Amino acid sequence: SGQKVCYGDLKHSCYKLAYFQDLSRRVGFQEARQACEIDGGALLSLESEAEQKLIENMLQNLTKSGSGISDGDFWIGLWRSDDGLATSRACPDLYQWADGSISPFRNWYADEPSCGSEACVVMYHQPTANPGLGGPYLYQWNDDRCNMKHNFICKYGPGSFPTVPAGNHYDTSKPEDQYHVIATETGIIPNLIYVIIPTIPLLLLILVAFGTCCFQMLHKSKGRTKTSPNQSTLWISKTPRKDSSMEV
Repeated sequence: SGQKVCYGDLKHSCYKLAYFQDLSRRVGFQEARQACEIDGGALLSLESEAEQKLIENMLQNLTKSGSGISDGDFWIGLWRSDDGLATSRACPDLYQWADGSISPFRNWYADEPSCGSEACVVMYHQPTANPGLGGPYLYQWNDDRCNMKHNFICKYGPGSFPTVPAGNHYDTSKPEDQYHVIATETGIIPNLIYVIIPTIPLLLLILVAFGTCCFQMLHKSKGRTKTSPNQSTLWISKTPRKDSSMEV
């Protein structure tokens, strides 16, 4: 996935879920951070429980898409840079948001953060894993080694993508609209291209096979029409003859 999604207006942030089925394409924390910044955003910071629920909803839609989405945690922008105090009781307070946000919101899994050498944070996304002591490994946070390879989530400031389809107005005061997201055109068009381009060789092959089949059928049809009636009935005698041996 690489489609940017936004709220129904320009007053809220936009997001991108960078999911890679190919495990070799998943990246470390700093690589994910750099990818988001190059794309004009930052690794996800979460301001509130409402924003957490929004991201959960997006991940649930990703899992239900039927496209083979499987386990794979997502880097978010929370990390700890001072390893010297990693083992102290103050460890949980040392985590900070990569985009400079001062949000105190946290959603740690039970017994996390474990600190030590694990200084970067992921949002669990392991729908096939058996639940642990803290429940399913879904959407809660875990600190991990920064060089581990994961998916990631980017966040973009309000107004980053002004191209929003007209006629979509959502009332965020209503529960059914609060977490409604729409894809920006900048995300939909590339996805359509990725779907169409790989099918072009197959379509050409089908056209060539169809054309060859039609040519062969036409050629056979012409061959049959060129055969004269006389040639096709040479084995039938035009003048019946009497066979003396058959006379009584």
